[in-house]
Amino acid sequence: MDNPVGWFEIYVDDMERARAFYQKVLQVELERIDAEEAATPGLDMWAFPMSQGQGAAGALARMAGMPAGGNSVIVYFNCADCAAEAGRVVGAGGRVEREKFSIGRYGNIAIVQDTEGNVIGLHSMQ
Repeated sequence: MDNPVGWFEIYVDDMERARAFYQKVLQVELERIDAEEAATPGLDMWAFPMSQGQGAAGALARMAGMPAGGNSVIVYFNCADCAAEAGRVVGAGGRVEREKFSIGRYGNIAIVQDTEGNVIGLHSMQ
């Protein structure tokens, strides 16, 4: 059976600010998804690095009628040590909700808020 989540989108109001936040905290480069490929005029999407068949891929998205923040679903990003990413959050304009803490044999997580008001999780086994 495949993992239950096949894709995620984190809605943002200010794409440049949000891209800068995620690129700084996660130390990755996001790649623009061509709006013509998406077949939705006015849709601005930047994908996180992804590989086929491993977990769920996703993107930052900006679209009229879909405001940022205020949802109750948390996307967790895999990290080598989530304390390192959490340590970059404030400098990137976000807020740390909960510093790294143990979830037992499942590793550790930190809960943070991005520049757009979205709450995300950072997960590591270390």
